Amino acid sequence: MMRALTILGIESSCDDTAAALVRGTTGGAQVLSSVVEGQTSLHADFGGVVPEIAARAHAERLDGCVVQALDQAGLTLADVDAIAVTAGPGLIGGVMSGVALAKGLVAGSGKPLVGVNHLAGHALTPRLTDAAEYPYLMLLVSGGHCQFLLVRGAQEFTRIGGTIDDAPGEAFDKTARLLGLTQPGGPSVELEALTGDPKRFRLPRPLLDRAGCDMSFSGLKTALLRARDAIVVKKDGITRQDRADLCAGFQAAVSDVLAEKSRRAMTLYMEAAPTQPVLAVAGGVAANKSIRAALETVAHEFGAAFLSPPLTLCTDNAAMIAYAGLELFAAGQQDDFTLAARPRWPLDTSSPSMLGSGKKGAKA
Repeated sequence: MMRALTILGIESSCDDTAAALVRGTTGGAQVLSSVVEGQTSLHADFGGVVPEIAARAHAERLDGCVVQALDQAGLTLADVDAIAVTAGPGLIGGVMSGVALAKGLVAGSGKPLVGVNHLAGHALTPRLTDAAEYPYLMLLVSGGHCQFLLVRGAQEFTRIGGTIDDAPGEAFDKTARLLGLTQPGGPSVELEALTGDPKRFRLPRPLLDRAGCDMSFSGLKTALLRARDAIVVKKDGITRQDRADLCAGFQAAVSDVLAEKSRRAMTLYMEAAPTQPVLAVAGGVAANKSIRAALETVAHEFGAAFLSPPLTLCTDNAAMIAYAGLELFAAGQQDDFTLAARPRWPLDTSSPSMLGSGKKGAKA
């Protein structure tokens, strides 16, 4: 049996500066500490993440996050077996900040360096939290990414579908801006939808008439804009109830699309006859209770377990990077000082790239 490894993880791909310590073996690890410093207040006046501001904030905060993570875990760098860092995909300035810090720590400590794909961090989180066994189906759904992945190993990912334009989280943010709600848009829209009628505005369910697991959310956002404008013309403004109904209709449409596409993905996944079928979901959108319930229903329809990590591990964090680094390091991966930051880095290199680029990083 392999000995337990202690990995320091560093994450800076978008607007969360994070560091964490994880200890354990592949398929069974413990989060010793996790520090995440968000940047919402820094970007609030701009309606979205400003890459230059994010990169500067990462450079100023990363070393402090590492110190906090080590202190919380009661460890020093001498206790660490390897340093794992997000090397992409993401906003290039932020990724460069994290990689530069990791290289500095490696140079000073002599510890091994492991470059991690940010998406692999999300995709392997069910292994960290629930010791999920390969293969499992992962729906990665966040502000910048949305794709179905068959996860067969720490470096074995097959993409069977994804968004061809906006990611759901990006669509939620744009919807919030259109309706005058605060950012981030996901929680704001979900809160408004609680008092809304999801049937009042019958918004489209894009691509449900097309075979396969690909998705589209840009047209849905446009349909909501037109519905809002029609209300404004008719009433010379919108009421609080109008806004709640629009949010509820939008959320219901996203939920329906994700549920139906998940059914199709599950059908493909079940063809592999997994002994312990699992539908896992990660990413910030997984925190939406309505969407989460719809996906859980789909999993039960197929007799599969439904796994969704705690919100703190669904959104960007360094614990997932540390765990992914643990699996990669255990498999023999080590990087050197030529490790480069990458704005694009698809998990499945055999599939063609998805179209478009989300506000929180390039599609991959």
